Amino acid sequence: MVNYIARRLFFMLPTVIGITFVVFLLLALSPGGIGAAASAAGGQQDASKAAILEAYLQDRYGLNDPVLVQYARWLHRISPVKFGTRDQVTSAGERLQSPKDIPQPPLVGWGELTLPSLPVEEVGQVLPATDIAERQRAYRRIANDALAARSQYLGAKREFESALVEYARAANREDWLDGKGKIVVARVEVVPADRSNAAWSKVTSAFNTMATKWSEATLRRSVLARAFSEHAFPEAGLPVIPGVLWVGAPDLGTAFSKSRPVTDLIVDALPVTLLLNLIAFPIIYLVAIPTGIVASARAGSWFDKFSGATYVALWSIPTVWAGVLAVGYLASDEYLGLFPVSGLHDRAADAWTFLPAVQADGTWQIGWLLDALWHIVLPVACLVYGGFAVLSKQTRAAMLDNFNADYVRTAKAKGVARKDVVIHHVFRNSLLPLITMFVTVFPATLAGSVVIERIFSVPGMGSLILDAINQRDRELILANTFMIACVNLTALLFADILYAVADPRVSYE
Repeated sequence: MVNYIARRLFFMLPTVIGITFVVFLLLALSPGGIGAAASAAGGQQDASKAAILEAYLQDRYGLNDPVLVQYARWLHRISPVKFGTRDQVTSAGERLQSPKDIPQPPLVGWGELTLPSLPVEEVGQVLPATDIAERQRAYRRIANDALAARSQYLGAKREFESALVEYARAANREDWLDGKGKIVVARVEVVPADRSNAAWSKVTSAFNTMATKWSEATLRRSVLARAFSEHAFPEAGLPVIPGVLWVGAPDLGTAFSKSRPVTDLIVDALPVTLLLNLIAFPIIYLVAIPTGIVASARAGSWFDKFSGATYVALWSIPTVWAGVLAVGYLASDEYLGLFPVSGLHDRAADAWTFLPAVQADGTWQIGWLLDALWHIVLPVACLVYGGFAVLSKQTRAAMLDNFNADYVRTAKAKGVARKDVVIHHVFRNSLLPLITMFVTVFPATLAGSVVIERIFSVPGMGSLILDAINQRDRELILANTFMIACVNLTALLFADILYAVADPRVSYE
């Protein structure tokens, strides 16, 4: 068994890599790519904010690198074994990395377009030799200056590309443009520059401006790199070979759509989803499995027919419809108004006592705990009703197959009590299908229910994943994909172990 578990754990690694790589490609190759929603929002404001956002995304995610390089960089961050300079961690949990290099502007040397000489860098300490708080504030100022300089360079680069579009149209070279009307630099640089073109002066002016902004951004990046090397913030992990190899906790990144570390967002949302599902799943199993046992032991009876028809009728009700009806009739004050409409707590719950109590003025207060339980009644009810039919029918079918087995007839012939035959013989040998179903349901405790959490405004994992998809937040989507993939694979391994425990005939030796 130990060797089998070790082999399964070893083969989980390529499976997780394959799953995350497919999701990564879907994000990278989707229209607009990573951060398309945020870029669109920035573009609706002004060009400077759009340039700042583009600089931020490029510096954090390396969007100007090939997709495989971006994915390899993401794998490096989530791996416990890391290479290169150690990250630094802020008090808010954000990981700071050494700033990335800024590539040269396009078309350098084309038509005698040249870059200016870079300013001479000042050698010496960048951060003040004062207390930690002042050093960290100074680092933030330097980082903001570097981001602003890079965003100005990207804005100038956009202007240069616009000038190239005019140049291409003046030369009647529509083939230099892509389907969206943007210039394709690789098609321009293979053709000698035409200085007689009507737009050539605009091209040279835009290039000189871009080159100047590039030199300023490069200088600011160098200053930021020196400030990073002076360690204003504590370093992450433990060094193995200083500057080359170190080990540390996986870094799930920072969600750009919420400007918070992904780990913090998951830590906030996961307990909510676990609360709902750890209440819902025991209810499903405690109701459905005994019902399936009784229905199989009394196959064809009124109980079998009534329970089966009732569960199938419940299973046929769409969850979306049930949730909307529950909010509209059971929670709305226009009708019954028995339950809260949304959320997990009353607005004033933070000031309440944990348990119910009588206040000093003699009024009764429900308490924080009962208020939370009252808020989750409708979400839990919508989670459980559809699971009764599937689990109950599966239990009934598995046990009916075993009722006709030879060992059951032998047990009856020996005079074993019917209750013992049903529970100790038939039910135990019917556990394998139930274990399989449990494994498929278990990962949902972490993934959350998107529909339920959305209808009842529950801030759980389902809502978090849906928001990440709408914003195309790569870090948040990949972190959830990675977590759910690991949980699914672990659940499958756990199922194999339970098979061996439940059935002595199963062996992995």
